[in-house]
Formats: sequence, C-alpha cells, structure tokens
Amino acid sequence: MPLSRSPSPIPGGGWPSHDLDHPDHSTKDNRTSPASRWSPASNSPGFVPWESAAIRKTEGKGYPSFSTQNRSFFQKHMRRISSSLPRFNHNRHTPHFGKEKPGRGPWSVLYKLPMVGRIRAGWSRRSRRTRSFLFFLFIILASLYIFYHSPMAYHWRRSASFGGGEKFVIVLGANVEGGVMEWKGAREWAIERDSIRNKKRYVARWGYDLEIVDMRTKKRYAHEWRQSWEKVDHIRKTLRKYPKAEWVWWLDLNTLVMEPSYSLQTHIFDNLADKVYRDINEYNPLNLTHPFTEAYLDSEARSPVGDGKEESINLLLTQDCMGLNLGSFFVRRSAWSDRLLDMWWDPVAYEQKHMQWNRKEQDALEQMYSSQPWIRQHTAFLPQRMINSFPPGACGESGDDPRFHYQREDRDFVINTAGCEVGRDCWGEIYHYRELSYYLNRSLWERFKEDLVAVIWFKLTGKKVKL
Repeated sequence: MPLSRSPSPIPGGGWPSHDLDHPDHSTKDNRTSPASRWSPASNSPGFVPWESAAIRKTEGKGYPSFSTQNRSFFQKHMRRISSSLPRFNHNRHTPHFGKEKPGRGPWSVLYKLPMVGRIRAGWSRRSRRTRSFLFFLFIILASLYIFYHSPMAYHWRRSASFGGGEKFVIVLGANVEGGVMEWKGAREWAIERDSIRNKKRYVARWGYDLEIVDMRTKKRYAHEWRQSWEKVDHIRKTLRKYPKAEWVWWLDLNTLVMEPSYSLQTHIFDNLADKVYRDINEYNPLNLTHPFTEAYLDSEARSPVGDGKEESINLLLTQDCMGLNLGSFFVRRSAWSDRLLDMWWDPVAYEQKHMQWNRKEQDALEQMYSSQPWIRQHTAFLPQRMINSFPPGACGESGDDPRFHYQREDRDFVINTAGCEVGRDCWGEIYHYRELSYYLNRSLWERFKEDLVAVIWFKLTGKKVKL
C-alpha cells in the first residue's frame, strides 16, 4: 500500500505543529495534530487542517517523498535527467516576476562564472564516450604540433634516436663584415642576407648545425694571401668544434636550398651506395685515366670503385662541365679526411703551384685526385643536380642541359649561381630562385589565399594584393 508520508515518531500518530494555534485545531483527545486524514467535507471557511497545509506546501514537487512500489526505468532516472536541465521560475505570483533584465535571468549565474568554471561545467555535461574522444583528439593534435611545428621539433630531430640531425653540420662561406679586395654594395649585402636566412630556416627544420664562416681574404702566412682557400681550413676547424658531427656540408654563399622539405638523410644518406658513382669514367670531363694500373698497387687501388663499400666513402663531390666543383660538397669525419685536409692546405704545394692553379683550391684537389691512388679509393660522385644545380648561363648559354641545369619539374634540391660575377646578375638570379622556391613550397593555406582570394580581389577591384 503506497504511503503519502512517513509514519509519525509520536506514539498514537500525528505530528507536532507548534505554529498552528487555531482553536479549531485542537482535538478532544489532546493530540498535537489530527490523526484522521482531511476530507473535502471539512473544507469550510476558516478551516485549514494541518494535512491540507502540508499537501499544499509540497505541491509542484511531482513525486512523493516515500513509495514502496516498483518504478519504471524512466522514473528511476527521472531525477538524474531533470537535474541536468536548466531550471526556470514558474511561480508567477512572486513579487519579482517580470521581464528579465540583462545579467539577472536564470542563466546569469552561468555567465558570471570564470572561463575555467565554464569549461569544467561543459566538460562535466559530456558523456564518457564524448570525453574520451575529445581527450584522444587533443593528444593527437598536441603531438602533431609538438613534433612538427613547435621549437621542440628541432631538438627531437637532432637526437640520434629519432632524426640524427646532430651528425650533420652545414658550413656557409660568408663575408659578414665587408670585403677586403673590393667593397660590398647593396646587392652583395642582399645576397648574403637571403642566403644566410635560407640556410638558417633549413637547419631549424631538420635539426642540423650551421656554421657561418668569414671568407675575407687574410694573410695566413708572411708570404701569401690565400683567397678562397679558407674553406679547407674552416672545414678542419668545424670538425674540431662539433665532435658529434659525422658529415660536414660546405656551401658557397651564392647557393640556395630550393626544397627545404628534403632532409639530407632521405635525399642522400639513407641509400648512399645507390645514389653515387665511384668510377669517374661514367662522366670524365678531365679525361683522367682511371683506374691506376701500376703493378705495385693493391687490388683496391687498381679497382675503379675501390672496395665498393659505402663505409669507405669519405668525400662526396660533383662534376660540372669543367671538372670538379666545390660550391657544394661533403666531407666525412675520419683519419683519411684529416690527412686529405692537411695535404690540401699544405703551404708548400700552394707556394709551388698557386700561379698555375687558376681555380685555386679546385685545381689543387684535381691535382691530388689525378695523382694519388689513396684519394680515389675514398672519393665518390653525386649527380650534379642532386646537390649543385646550375642556372641558365653556367656551363653553356642555352641552359637546357639536363646534366647540369636546374629542372623545375624535378624539384632540384640546391641551386648554385656559380660564375654569376662574370657577365651575369647575381642578385637577379638569387631573387628569382628565392621567389620560385617560395612558390613551389607554399602551404595549402597560402595557396588558398594567393590563388583564390587574391585573384577574386583583383577581378573585383583591379588591384593586386599580397596576402
């Protein structure tokens, strides 16, 4: 039997009602409240029984305070569902009922909460599945940002476990303090500024080290001025400065990295043996006799590819139409490299031959390569366009030789405006390839702005805008 109210704790029934002092409320048996239930017959003017007041007081609650009946699933969870819904004041007889003013409505408490409180309230109203989905989505987005766009990308790409960027150092020959043999003008300063910025962005993306060296002509010894020979000495110093570096990449100032999305690992060193050739007969502009045929040499010295192992490659070069090109080349840390650099920098050889070597350090290296078997065993060649593409005007006027010249369709890695000082515009070429590199490597957002929004704006207004 359902009970409308809980049993009275007073023996004999009834409830204490000290506030009801009406004379009609007293009973003959001196009870504190009537024991019998109220009936409509007793509803007379001036008569307000205790139970009637209690029923009116609990009107609007919508559910009894106690029940022994089994309720359905919806009734059991009705309190939980209704508690999550907003509550409105339906009592129109209150003196404050009227048109809501800003900041005084039923939602004013929510809007006065601080941002953290709003977030916590919104988070608590979500289901467990939704919260789990949002949590994992946040973890994925945060990881993508940390590993690809935040400053942390530089550090984790440097580590040996992930990127291995600390194994590579780029040495850029620059003249940041002005020339000695000639003064630098505005164009020369602009070339230097763009070249340095280009290398800094590249090493920041892949975790490499950048060493900017001063290539001013200096008097190294009392009797000589070694102009452009400083790169040999700077490579030796760089190997001592960066003990963890395995490869040193030399770049001249008139170079630009056209494809910053190419890492040295994926572009060259992950499969080095498949990307180099060690037999110079494949392309031999110097017409050298290769290999050596002297009987006193061992089998590796007389082999056109040395021992054929990737680990024995210590010098990576390219060849242009005139021979070896040192605008972009790699040197590996090894005892062999120390011996080569010492011999290359030897002042005795410079003193004897520098008047005959018009291309200076390049002619010196060609002389050593052509006469020393131990140098050929550890030297390999990359296709020139892999790290050292030429613009039109270098190695021929036509500029369409696929062996040397930059090919936009193939997205060549590096451009080297070698020889632009003679009859060409160095700044014009650097500016052209700088803008081309930006155009080819635009993000989706940049393409949307420049290829759609800017074009629509130009058609509507007739004015070009750079977004």
